[in-house]
Amino acid sequence: MLTGSGEQVAPIVRHVHAGEGYDAVVDWGGLGHLPQYLTQLGLPPRVFLFTDSNLQKLYASTIIAKLTQAGFEPQLYVVPAGEASKSQQQLSAIYDWLLEQKAERREAIIAFGGGVVGDMVGYAAATYLRGVPLIQVPTSLLAQVDAAIGGKTGINHPQGKNLIGAFYHPRLVLADPATLLTLPPRERTEGWAEVVKYGIILDAELFALLEEHVNVLSTFTHPPVALLSQIVARCIELKVRVIEEDEREQGRRAILNYGHTIGHALENVSGYGEWLHGEAVSLGMVAAAALAQAAGMFSADEVLRQNRLLKAFGLPVVYQGAVRAQDILAKIQLDKKVVGKRVRWVMPKRIGEVVVTPMTDELVSLVVTGFFAEKRP
Repeated sequence: MLTGSGEQVAPIVRHVHAGEGYDAVVDWGGLGHLPQYLTQLGLPPRVFLFTDSNLQKLYASTIIAKLTQAGFEPQLYVVPAGEASKSQQQLSAIYDWLLEQKAERREAIIAFGGGVVGDMVGYAAATYLRGVPLIQVPTSLLAQVDAAIGGKTGINHPQGKNLIGAFYHPRLVLADPATLLTLPPRERTEGWAEVVKYGIILDAELFALLEEHVNVLSTFTHPPVALLSQIVARCIELKVRVIEEDEREQGRRAILNYGHTIGHALENVSGYGEWLHGEAVSLGMVAAAALAQAAGMFSADEVLRQNRLLKAFGLPVVYQGAVRAQDILAKIQLDKKVVGKRVRWVMPKRIGEVVVTPMTDELVSLVVTGFFAEKRP
């Protein structure tokens, strides 16, 4: 049972039965134990640490000192912070650097950062020398509960988000929720969209827990150590169960993309960076719930519960911007869930349960056009 206790918690470990198998660890303060976790994996001493320009200032010198002290030989590479870095150009620069360093097949790459670093550096690890050991150390809430779990790696293409990539599992995921304390509030807030998503698609109990504790979770004035660690671990557990059943998204794993069909389209059409991923997913969930309600699948009361919780976390629930509905509708056709030129929508039936189903073009057009019409709250 999930609780709201504020007590310190021991590391929570979930062994993931995918790829060659690996541990996903939630450990408050675990960043300080990174050398011990790496030592347990029996890796060569030289490791390649990738982070972004924001995190470099906060953590790089400390991590490098700890790794060096433990006998490792860390080499640092810094990518510019932001979604725009998830590009072919930046990926090529990473390959160039690894080749200059003469990085070898057994030497590990450490992706230390949010979803951008994890996705792109993960893809570099998957493809450099046809695959080198990857360690994911996610530092954002979004990455800890979602992006770093499950082996999806990739970069964006001008035509769409995450269209170039590979399934490649890490040797370890180390999520330290204490790193969330150093996030700018907007970046911490966006991660709650993915947490709420898990409640909608799989876990009504988690959803109710979020409703109960939304004030303390969203303000972070006194970080609820045990509660936050439990929520991160619960989200990991939910995602791992799905990917163990459907590792390469041939079926059930598609439910994890609730809110992402419209969310990804919005990110692309508006230009990567205007909306953070979690913000776009929040709007995507609001639109998806409206679509499900219009189809008679999802009750008005549960739509209200979803949108009220998203708003309470500080996430957007009303679109304000300049994109045109027809551009969103056109971009949806490039969604990775399209089969036989038909989009498979993740539609909620009730909080805790969704189905994947096609929807009529007429209904989608009606709801999307209404959602992206100019509005003011």
